[in-house]
Amino acid sequence: MDKTVSSSERFDSIPEAALAWHRAGKGAALATVTETWGSAPRRVGAQLAISGDAEIEGSVSGGCVEGAVIVEALEAMEERAARELEFGVSDDDAFAVGLACGGTIRVLVEPVGSAMPEEMLAELVEARAARQPVAYVANLDSGARRLDREGHAERFRMDRSGFEPEGRIFVAIHNPPLRLIVVGAVHIAQALVPMARIAGYDPVLVDPREAFGSEARFPGERILNHWPDEAVAEIGLDQRTALVLLTHDPKLDDPALHLALRSECFYIGALGSTRTHARRVERLTETGFTEAEIGRIHGPIGLDLGAAGPAEIAVSVLAEMTQVLRRGAA
Repeated sequence: MDKTVSSSERFDSIPEAALAWHRAGKGAALATVTETWGSAPRRVGAQLAISGDAEIEGSVSGGCVEGAVIVEALEAMEERAARELEFGVSDDDAFAVGLACGGTIRVLVEPVGSAMPEEMLAELVEARAARQPVAYVANLDSGARRLDREGHAERFRMDRSGFEPEGRIFVAIHNPPLRLIVVGAVHIAQALVPMARIAGYDPVLVDPREAFGSEARFPGERILNHWPDEAVAEIGLDQRTALVLLTHDPKLDDPALHLALRSECFYIGALGSTRTHARRVERLTETGFTEAEIGRIHGPIGLDLGAAGPAEIAVSVLAEMTQVLRRGAA
């Protein structure tokens, strides 16, 4: 059984919304945070899509300047030209536009069909749908735009948009959405899956035991009632995927581990005590895996928070996944 929920219902669909509005004849623009200073509420690369009817998707701040950006975007659509905006700290006037957090941001507004070619936006949307990393490169001096599927390795790895060292060339990184494969529809999974979705992951639950991996226990989630190795092979393991094994049953965990240890997934975590993990290491060593490959497994799983109960263990797992994603493995 494979129950799926549309990714558009869960993750940002900002470029997709802009393309849809443009093709519907409403007009559209994309606003992108290009620089920040101080306590900026959104990171560089954050986007807001605006339609010609003033509909919006996404954000470039905590709500402080969106109104002003919408007005500028509507004017930019009429002029069919890009605009660069800057917002600093708001003054004592409660109605002044600015950031209350004390930071400063710069925002690039690009009307679709002029500053941002429709064909280029469509190609970007296609790449996102296919989970292909792509960089949108804008030369703010010449007005040239392009998509890069190669190069920018460090930016892709760090998921970091920004200006190149030379010239006013802005690179917006569009990585595939983070994905989490959870093997084992146990109590920890019931807490971890919704937490991970809130944190920006696209979770997939794998358990051949239909009594465990059921719609009743995980309403609205994508569930694969396949053997884990078959499910993992079907889903795929890339640099934006985390694998969490919660069954501590070798016949379920080990086949998935065999695939994960020779994949590019950024995180592998396996539930079990220190003794359970030691036996796991022995089995993998006997199978032919190297010490370096086995060392990729985080086991016992999760940061040592002194967690008690399924929900707290889920917090510790998500915290460790975040640490590895942002700082790399220890």
